[in-house]
Amino acid sequence: MQESLIVGTRGRVPHVALEESRDPRAGAGGSPLPWLAAVAAAFTLAHLVVVAPGLGLGWDETVYVSQVGPQAPAAFFSAPRARGVTFIAAPVAAMTASVAALRVYLAVLAGCGLFLALWVWRRLLPAPVIALAGALFASLWVTLFYAGQVMPNLWVAFGALGATGCFLRAARDPGDRWAVAGMVCGVAFTGLMRPSDAVWLAAPLIVAAVLMRAWRWPLLVVALAAGLAVGWTDWVLEAYARHGGPGARLARASEIQGGLGWYLSLDDHVRALGGRTLCRPCNVSWPHPAVAVWFVTLPLLVAGGLAAAARTQRHRREMAVASAVGLSLALPYLFTVGYAAPRFLLPAYALLALPVAWWLVRVCRPRARRSRRRTVVGLVALAVVAHLAVQYRVLDGVADRVRRDTRDLTRIAAALHAQGVRPPCVVSGEDAIRVAYRAGCASRQPGGHDGSITPQGLVALARQRPVAVLVSDAGRPPAYVRGWRVHRLPDLGRLTGYRAYVAGATGGKARKAGRTEPVRVVRTS
Repeated sequence: MQESLIVGTRGRVPHVALEESRDPRAGAGGSPLPWLAAVAAAFTLAHLVVVAPGLGLGWDETVYVSQVGPQAPAAFFSAPRARGVTFIAAPVAAMTASVAALRVYLAVLAGCGLFLALWVWRRLLPAPVIALAGALFASLWVTLFYAGQVMPNLWVAFGALGATGCFLRAARDPGDRWAVAGMVCGVAFTGLMRPSDAVWLAAPLIVAAVLMRAWRWPLLVVALAAGLAVGWTDWVLEAYARHGGPGARLARASEIQGGLGWYLSLDDHVRALGGRTLCRPCNVSWPHPAVAVWFVTLPLLVAGGLAAAARTQRHRREMAVASAVGLSLALPYLFTVGYAAPRFLLPAYALLALPVAWWLVRVCRPRARRSRRRTVVGLVALAVVAHLAVQYRVLDGVADRVRRDTRDLTRIAAALHAQGVRPPCVVSGEDAIRVAYRAGCASRQPGGHDGSITPQGLVALARQRPVAVLVSDAGRPPAYVRGWRVHRLPDLGRLTGYRAYVAGATGGKARKAGRTEPVRVVRTS
């Protein structure tokens, strides 16, 4: 009866809808403020204590930070990227080269982002459900790992979660004056971070507005379209300025990503959950299947939340929309991209955590028989503890691997400096972007999707400034470095036999032209 009145109302303020929007049950469990503040604070603190110490910039992070950082010239910015996350990092990255300061700033900002995205839902769902959903999402190793990183996916998750909550509030309560504005800002923010994700966010919301025939649904559709337009503006303008237009940029982006099309990448994402930040190609072994148990059970838990909401007639619209948006955000990465990275699904996890939390709260409800409730609560607690243990184990392994890379990269930069490769300088070859940024050099590649210079141009630069071409045992030195000095470098992860072909450098050992000798490894903290 209530729902039919809400759906069928046009041209007037539906009193039943207003009454439902103020349903005291939505805020059951007390004020959500302390719950959500605790979740957000724990999220930030966990990243700063467990992940951030000693964690240097990754490959993609280096590209984003170099656009505004003072340490080195900007790295090549390829067609698929958007500059939104660079804008977020800019206030600190533009002032200091300290990675530790950047990590602290982003971790605190991420905690605030999680709090705000969950706070939007306070008038829609009970406080324990919102807090539990936030805790489940924040406890994933991939969420904790990227909390302080200059990467867009976690920010897309916050934007999508907030936009969806604002949409539901605007759809059922015309008195919620800020809901439409929040929805537009959420979609626009998502588009600024990753334009394609904004489309997959807005599409199910537009469909939901039409199917629900929500109050002011034409306004909601227009507002969602406006949010998309605002979010895409920066990317489109840059497409005209640097790539020959949006069509050409989209084509180039697809080419760089291996050609978007029909792929079944479910197994790739499952394998990547074992601790691979990028699985491309994802033909690796899968030694610990237990780390993906939660991923396999996630659809069942979401279905349980949807069924519970439908059975109790409470919050079924919220659960349905959150699940639809989460599924939509996951689809392109599961079925159109031929490789996997766990961070791609962060926005989907953020939305799907809501029906999972709803189901967990329902099965542990206090109205069940005491003996049965104790058994259920005990089983759920045991599952949660096991889940957290698995997440921590994977997180610790990933962070430790990145820390080792950070130490190696620092030694490599010091070794290049010892050979006279100092600013203004240019670094090319294998993993040149990360090495170049730490050495204070520009990174230039004569081929690949980052191709920004010709071999002839690189040779010409070597007559004016120091140039180093990095090669490992896995690759062969290009013909144009024949006659350049060869210097052994510390190995970098799986890049063994790492060495630099150097020309144009002066000072120190570089004066000994023609000599090939190992470089003393400089230990840095």
